[in-house]
Amino acid sequence: MTTTQNSTGRKSRLVRMTAVVVTAAAALTATGAGTAVAVAADERPAAATFGKPGFAKPDFGKPGKPGKNDVMEDVARRMIGVGPPGFASRIGKDHRVSRTAAGLADIATKRPMAARDQFEAGSNTKTFAAVLILQLVDRGQLKLDAPVSRYLPGVVPNGGNITVRMLLNHSSGLYSYTADRDFMAGLESDPQRVWTDRELLAVAFKHQPNFPPGKDWSYSNTNYTLLGMILEKLTGKSLPVLVQQRIAGPLGLRHTYYANPRAVRTGPGYAHGYGVKLAGPEPVYVDTTGWPIGGWGGAAGAVISNTDDLARFFSAVLQGKLFSKAQLKQMTTTVEMPAGFGMQGGYGLGLIRLDTTCGTVWGHGGDTLGHHSVALSTVDGRRTVVSVATAEPFDAESNPRWDHYYRVAMAATDASVCEMLDKPVPDSVLKDLHSEAPALATAR
Repeated sequence: MTTTQNSTGRKSRLVRMTAVVVTAAAALTATGAGTAVAVAADERPAAATFGKPGFAKPDFGKPGKPGKNDVMEDVARRMIGVGPPGFASRIGKDHRVSRTAAGLADIATKRPMAARDQFEAGSNTKTFAAVLILQLVDRGQLKLDAPVSRYLPGVVPNGGNITVRMLLNHSSGLYSYTADRDFMAGLESDPQRVWTDRELLAVAFKHQPNFPPGKDWSYSNTNYTLLGMILEKLTGKSLPVLVQQRIAGPLGLRHTYYANPRAVRTGPGYAHGYGVKLAGPEPVYVDTTGWPIGGWGGAAGAVISNTDDLARFFSAVLQGKLFSKAQLKQMTTTVEMPAGFGMQGGYGLGLIRLDTTCGTVWGHGGDTLGHHSVALSTVDGRRTVVSVATAEPFDAESNPRWDHYYRVAMAATDASVCEMLDKPVPDSVLKDLHSEAPALATAR
């Protein structure tokens, strides 16, 4: 990723690329089933002023420990330093794997983060959905350039001019339901509500399209809600069943499933997710682990996974193990993202081409209301990097510390890619990664 000086641009570059909900982390506050906790300095692994008096340093293991990775330990320190209670990463280089874990998986029990903990994979789910669609193309059950109206007649306004391909690569122009203020207010007042696909579409279709079909690019979760509906209609099976039978089972992804509607088994082995409010004198954490990501993220973001499984999945995708080589070519044919988007690369069929400071990689990412994850691979699928941080900014409005979170998170992704590719981390990336949090007096 490249770096811009505009804080709004920095934030949008990361959020728009990876978010299950582009604006959810900003708009939600601590209500309903979530429990807000102002964590004392001696109870958290680190805080926004990592390394300064009064904040505990996370345990990264003893010097010289086998598998020690200075770059990724630095990344972990910096990510924990901007708010997340925990961080984990996995880098695979052919048959060599290195893992890093730091901080806490559960603030309440003080359980340490483990490298193989499960988490909400968020918009990485879009790649799962795209794989399922391409499998139907291989089976002759669906055509990429057929109109949506062929498969969902009467459901989508102007559906005769919007193709399945446009849904997959976000060129449909359809408004994203997560950008609707009333929708976000509804999540705030009732975070345990389970939304139906039709209800989500009703939110989106209250708004005019962003542009005519195929004329521009705009990331929209509505596209993948529709793709999920198409999958279920054409197969007669639910998305949880499809993910298990056609992806997780064949690849041996033992820790991956589609939340229906919530994550299950969220004790040891699962990293709790937190919304973190950064504008006050101390970070305030909201445990969102019990919230129904499957009840509104759906085909856009309901998969639960871990770093090992996501690495195996994206490697399999890039190696064409889940569909034909012809479909891999379709998947990696990208639409260039607008210059104002703040990120260099293109969007294929549920797959991002990311042109980083150290080279081009492929994958996706996911931001839910409690987890920030990134999963990337080389084009041959032989090298992978997957990381997760267990918090998302949760303030009602953007503030300097929120912007700083995304600046560090984007630099962390760049540094991780450089490490995966055995290239030195550029000074410009290190500058952002090591940047100081804004003083409290400047936070709104």
